Amino acid sequence: MKILAVSDEESVYIWDFFDRSAFEGVELVISCGDLHRDYLEFLATLLPVPLLYVPGNHDKNFITHPPGGCFNIDGRAETHKGLRVCGLGGCKSQNPAAAYEYSETVMAKRTQKLRRAVSRAGGLDILVTHAPSAGLGDGKDAFHRGFAAFKGLIEEFKPKIHFFGHQHRRYGRTDTPETYCGTRLINACGYKIIDYP
Repeated sequence: MKILAVSDEESVYIWDFFDRSAFEGVELVISCGDLHRDYLEFLATLLPVPLLYVPGNHDKNFITHPPGGCFNIDGRAETHKGLRVCGLGGCKSQNPAAAYEYSETVMAKRTQKLRRAVSRAGGLDILVTHAPSAGLGDGKDAFHRGFAAFKGLIEEFKPKIHFFGHQHRRYGRTDTPETYCGTRLINACGYKIIDYP
């Protein structure tokens, strides 16, 4: 299955110069957050396939105005053509009042709830998060550090792919490992087209 993964930065190529033939065969779009509502709706309209998303820390307006034609998988497990996908939005923060900003403790609780949904789905093929896992392509500053709880999900369920965002290319991180416990780690910043194995 061919998957288009997007996150954090609207692609000029997609937004201004959309060429349907470049995305031929895409059967699923996954957004890892921090993209404009209009951009997600544009993708959902031009590509006649499901668009699953998790909110990023800049997507607070999605609470009252979610992107039309898109499916929020934050804290949920969904199945598409037999592919089991689950998501957790938000980033690491010590500001409990801010939407989509979580402490490690709160994210661990959210992850525990998600484990039950994954178990009911019979497993996990793709993990979608906004923030990366701790130590696996995250940043050095407190706001861009990843969650250790995500590593626990990967270790337990061994999804084939972990899509994430939050780490823009301009931040200069180039040392994201390719895999962790057999799971392929993909920073979806901008856009990536991936063939699911």
